[in-house]
Amino acid sequence: QVQLVESGGGSVRAGGSLRLSCAASRRTSSSYAMGWFRQAPEKEREFVAGVSWSGGTTYYAGSVKGRFTIFKDDAKNSVYLQMNSLKPEDTAVYYCADFRRGGLASVNVNSWGQGTQVTVSS
Repeated sequence: QVQLVESGGGSVRAGGSLRLSCAASRRTSSSYAMGWFRQAPEKEREFVAGVSWSGGTTYYAGSVKGRFTIFKDDAKNSVYLQMNSLKPEDTAVYYCADFRRGGLASVNVNSWGQGTQVTVSS
């Protein structure tokens, strides 16, 4: 099983920035992409961003497009989420995810990170 270790969460004021990191213990033959979901209290877990290993194609939820940037470091089996212009509605627990093929949905997640809290105050 792939282990995902994420870091970088914290508390910031609205308009501030954070960078999340996620390091995978290894890549498997089924690993297609990595990215993040987030979950706020009493909300469903929602997709935030992802990047494919092979071509570096990026995917973003409409709510974060233009503010968040996802990028990868193949040598380190790591991905990063640069979050700028943060808003209070970005407050959630962010979970790193390793995806197999089939679409960047939770049903296609091989492994989950432990989660990291992001809190944005107004």
